[in-house]
Amino acid sequence: MVLFLFLVIALLVVVGAVTLAVIGGGESGGLPDAAPERFTDPLPPDRPLRRADVDLVRFPMTLRGYHMGEVDDVLGRLGAELAERDARIAELEAALAGAQATAVAGPALLKGHEKDAVEDTKGDDQ
Repeated sequence: MVLFLFLVIALLVVVGAVTLAVIGGGESGGLPDAAPERFTDPLPPDRPLRRADVDLVRFPMTLRGYHMGEVDDVLGRLGAELAERDARIAELEAALAGAQATAVAGPALLKGHEKDAVEDTKGDDQ
């Protein structure tokens, strides 16, 4: 009987202490509200993107995943930069192909024109 009474008193003390801790909140009051996560865009606006820039992108989680607008914005920026790079690469490859074609076919083209130029100057002398 004494042991039972001791357990009941111990239980009341524990319940009372927990109740005071929850209601009273201690010295600081209640827990502060957690600030919601906000997306901070680490992508640099003043230079082309690099692999490390893309690796740094982290989206805050929401109840059902990620904010679609934030993900769409980043994917739109990446898509635009990739399209710009693809266009620049195609432009440079076309210029290189043209330069190579001129370098390879240039001497052969000039040989035929040299004969015409010599004949034209002979005809002008007469």
